[in-house]
Amino acid sequence: MTPPVSSVPHPSPSPDDAGKLPENRRHMIARRWLTAVIIVLLIGIPAGYLLISAEQSRDSGRDKAKVASATGLTEGFPSRMTRRIYDVPVPNAGQDVAYYETNNWKTSRLYVQFRTVPADLDWFLNDLGVDRAALKKGKITISGRDAGVAGWTLDPDRAWSGTTVDQKDPQPTVDITVDETDPAHLFVYVVSTATP
Repeated sequence: MTPPVSSVPHPSPSPDDAGKLPENRRHMIARRWLTAVIIVLLIGIPAGYLLISAEQSRDSGRDKAKVASATGLTEGFPSRMTRRIYDVPVPNAGQDVAYYETNNWKTSRLYVQFRTVPADLDWFLNDLGVDRAALKKGKITISGRDAGVAGWTLDPDRAWSGTTVDQKDPQPTVDITVDETDPAHLFVYVVSTATP
């Protein structure tokens, strides 16, 4: 006796597949390449963005560490936020710009120096709410202690003028001393003191 032949059920064709020809090899390869490219883009673009972002963050951290570890004037402009906090609007065309910031629980100070022309000095003073008439001839408003911290030598034989801009708390007090020995190229020294 022969065993009965079992019939294996065949799946019925999907209604979506009705009338479709089987996929040829060329189409299958193209579809797989397209899928691979899409996967690479979906993973590669975010990964690249994360790498760039991490590098920028690392550079920012290095810059902040450099500023925090500084023990004297650092060449360049203080950040815009720092200038805003200490109310020191350094002219964009300023030259020989350098700054140094100190902080403790009592007071915070920003020391800034820059070389400028008379028109930009007027702009700087006006931004602080004073004009050139506020500068008193022969007056050095920066203390010897502050000059020493910044490493400045304020030679009394030079042509100085200075003023102090007192502002209501929490605004800082800004001491300004200008070396007018060369009237066309003024050198400005600023110490802004904020008391938290």
